[in-house]
Order: sequence, then structure tokens, then C-alpha cells
Amino acid sequence: MREPEDNDRHGDRRRVLVVDDAATVRAYSRKVLEADGFAVDEAVNGIDGLEHALANPPDLLIVDINMQKMDGYAMLRRLRQEPALRDVPAVMISTESKDSDRENALLAGANWYFVKPVRPDDLTAAARLLTGRGAGQAGGQRS
Repeated sequence: MREPEDNDRHGDRRRVLVVDDAATVRAYSRKVLEADGFAVDEAVNGIDGLEHALANPPDLLIVDINMQKMDGYAMLRRLRQEPALRDVPAVMISTESKDSDRENALLAGANWYFVKPVRPDDLTAAARLLTGRGAGQAGGQRS
């Protein structure tokens, strides 16, 4: 088994940064993703999310749209300007359900869009797909 690198405190587990101003949503996402073997970090708004992502680039971003200080659209547009974060996949999750909301999310740099509430199996399937983890592969284990 390899030794974790300095910037990878979770070993081989894929790291997800959940950015949402609602503590209950962050807790729900953490519970679902950690149960599936992901390591989860949290941020409370777009500015906090930017700081976390720049300090320790995640393998996946899960971002709410409507947040104080900096919304999810602005955060993703800003992240996509950073060479180290340009290709990190992002899922936007929001209560907004119009086609224009989905289009704006994709234009901002999202790879996937969910309307809240997100079913646990949908969240884990998207996270596995976007991080390159196979459906049968548990986090932290290699075949």
C-alpha cells in the first residue's frame, strides 16, 4: 500500500468538496458520500469553497447555486480560470428547476446538474462516474 502524499491526507480515497450554505445539506452529502468511501470536505459559501479548492484541489466539487457572499455560478466561473482546478469535475445542486438554470450551470462550468432533493444513489453514481471510480469499486481499495 502506498504512503499518502502530503496533499492527500485520505490515501487513495477520492476527495469531494461540498459547497453549500445549508448545514443540513452539507451533512446529508457528507453522510451519503462517506458511506460510499469518499473523503468529504465542506465549505459554507463560494468564497470559502474557492479557498478550500485552491489550498487542496479536490477530485470532485458539489456546489449549490444560491449562497451568500458568492453564488455557485460565480464560484465555478472563477475556479475554471485556475489551471489546477480547470478540469476538476463539478456537480451543481439547486432547488432551481428551470431549463435555464441547468443551462446556466453548464455554462458556468458544471458537468452535472441535480435538482434538490438528490437521491443518495443518484449522488453516489454521479460522484463515481465523474471521479473515475467504478460502480463496484469501494473507496480506498484497488483491484
